[in-house]
Amino acid sequence: MFSPLYLIVMLLGAGITLWAQWKVQSTYKKYAQVRNVRNMTGLDVARVLMRNEGLDHVRIEQIGGELTDHYDPRAKAMRLSAGSIAHPSVAAMAVVAHELGHALQDQQGYAWLRVRSGIVGIVNAGSQLGSLLLITGLVLGTFSRAGLAIAWIGVLLMSGGAIFSLVTLPVEFDASARARAMLERYGLVTRQEAEGVKAVLDAAALTYVAAAATAILQMLYYVSLLVRRR
Repeated sequence: MFSPLYLIVMLLGAGITLWAQWKVQSTYKKYAQVRNVRNMTGLDVARVLMRNEGLDHVRIEQIGGELTDHYDPRAKAMRLSAGSIAHPSVAAMAVVAHELGHALQDQQGYAWLRVRSGIVGIVNAGSQLGSLLLITGLVLGTFSRAGLAIAWIGVLLMSGGAIFSLVTLPVEFDASARARAMLERYGLVTRQEAEGVKAVLDAAALTYVAAAATAILQMLYYVSLLVRRR
């Protein structure tokens, strides 16, 4: 499995991922230092948007770390880092509005969010079992066709990770679009701040694009490997 092609695929995937992480972190840090003109913390923004969008049922919880913010559709909870809750920055506004975009998706039964939530458990289990079957199948495939069949089943199960990454893209893009629309609809951002919000959200979206690209590259490699073995 550790052929030169595998090394190229892994290095390419790692390069894309690292670039996306650098982009989101540098953009976030830039706008985390830009105070919004209304001097509203992320918590202030959350309260305004939740009240106007009928999201008062969503719980706000603090979570450790930086850029760890997320919305949990099962608990109906928006978990925010300290920087997003307490700082009156443009970055905090973007992050909070994005997570409330997910809350709106959940409230309105957004199809792609429901699909993603429905397959996450299956994907996690399938990826773990698939890796085991792929390795086992490649070893046995040296001696029998049955081994290659097992390896193909492993690849099929592992493909769930790539599918999950692709399903995540419309979920995240839509949440960002909702975030920008909400902030502008209720007059919480100036034109210049709206550009900063867009920059933060676009940078964050790159991490999901990078994840999808890396997952697809890995699957293409495994498929090509089995085709050559056959």
